[in-house]
Amino acid sequence: MLKQFSLVFFVLLACYNGVNSRELKHITKELEVNAPASEAWELYRNLGLINLIDRKLTNIFQSTEVLKGDGGVGTVVKLTFVPGNSSYTEKFTVIDDQRRVKETKGLEGDCLAIGCSVQILEYEIIEKSQNSSIIKSTISYAVKEEFQAKDPKPSIQVVEAIVQISKKFLERNN
Repeated sequence: MLKQFSLVFFVLLACYNGVNSRELKHITKELEVNAPASEAWELYRNLGLINLIDRKLTNIFQSTEVLKGDGGVGTVVKLTFVPGNSSYTEKFTVIDDQRRVKETKGLEGDCLAIGCSVQILEYEIIEKSQNSSIIKSTISYAVKEEFQAKDPKPSIQVVEAIVQISKKFLERNN
C-alpha cells in the first residue's frame, strides 16, 4: 500500500511539475541503519542533514548555504562542490512527519545542468525495528528530449555519500 501511495505521489508531483509521469526515471538505494527511525527522521526532517554535510563531507562539498527558510517546506539550499566551480540548489517541497518523507526539488545544477528537465530527491525513513531503520533514497528525474541520446543521470554517488555519513553519525549516537 505504501509503495502504491509513493508511486501515486510521484505521478501527481510530476504532473504538477509539467512532466509526463512516464518520462520520469528513478534511481533508488536503501541502507539499513542501527538507529531508531525517530532519530534518523529528526536528522533528515530539517537542516540537521545539511549541517552534517557541511561538517563531515568537506571532500565533496566546499560549502552549504541556506538561501531561504528555516528548514521547513520552502527552504532553499545551495551545495557547492569541491573545488567550487559547480553547485546544486534545491528546494524542500515535502516534509511529512507521519510518513517520515522529505522531498526536495532541484532548482539548478547536477542533472539539471546537463539535460534533465526535473530532478526530485526523496528521503524516506522506514522503521525496521525499535532500534533499526532503513534510509531509502530515490532520485526521480526526466531528461529533455534533445538530450535523450546522451542519457544524463543525477549523481547517486553523492546521495550515497550523504546517507553513509548520516549512518555513521546516527550509529555513533546509539
